[in-house]
Amino acid sequence: MSFDFLMTDHPGWQSDGLSHSRALTSGRDSVWVVEIRGREMSTVIVHGDQPLPGLEVFSPPAPAHPQAVLIHAPLMALGSVARLRNPSLWEALATAIIRQVIRAAQARRLYRDFCRRFGDRIARCDKTDLHAFPSAERVLTLSDGDFTESGMAFKRRALRHAARAFLTHGPAWLELSPSVLVKELQTVPGIGPWSAGAAVADWSNDWSLYPYGDLAVRTWARHANPDHPWPADEPAFAREWRRVTREHLATYTLLTLALGSRRSGAV
Repeated sequence: MSFDFLMTDHPGWQSDGLSHSRALTSGRDSVWVVEIRGREMSTVIVHGDQPLPGLEVFSPPAPAHPQAVLIHAPLMALGSVARLRNPSLWEALATAIIRQVIRAAQARRLYRDFCRRFGDRIARCDKTDLHAFPSAERVLTLSDGDFTESGMAFKRRALRHAARAFLTHGPAWLELSPSVLVKELQTVPGIGPWSAGAAVADWSNDWSLYPYGDLAVRTWARHANPDHPWPADEPAFAREWRRVTREHLATYTLLTLALGSRRSGAV
């Protein structure tokens, strides 16, 4: 597979400087370890026998609007971007909760510590052990003290609500279209439009569903095209972003976030 840049926005990715590794789960039985070195991806099945989704590659489309030209140039320099979608809707939802109202670096630290404390450990020869994200069942066994000691007291209620809802409705949610799922997830206490959209984008790789008016897209759109008069407030920016990107909304949103991931060094 040919690509120029691996998007490592998800906090589960870890790097040793030569390769990127991540533990992924799906359902109760499937666990994989993925390692990407250069353009090669290797997968080890730890549990289960389900196939793991492959990398999807996104490339800058032809500009759909005259203003998109100035966004297009820095994204062309980024090249083709590979992203591995999250096969676990539960983990995608929980990760979106962890990311609520905090900076990406802090969310990454909280996510990894939560996995280390409460997720299954995956030992690897001659490499640092990985930890899977704790299952919904495991999250519901945690005490208030467990959340507090891991720095997750503020996330406790939303994670518990999400875990209960996923165990009750998860199979039905998996049958919904991504756009309908975004609306359905918002019936869970503590899950608003941002968390629902971010979770479903992570799980489906449909980035038209990401909350593209958020600070991350606004920030890196301005870096990509500082001469354009981007609106400062979220709703107005979202309208302008749709107008500029048109039918390529999903791809431009993903690539703009990838630009931020590259410049900030996400792993």
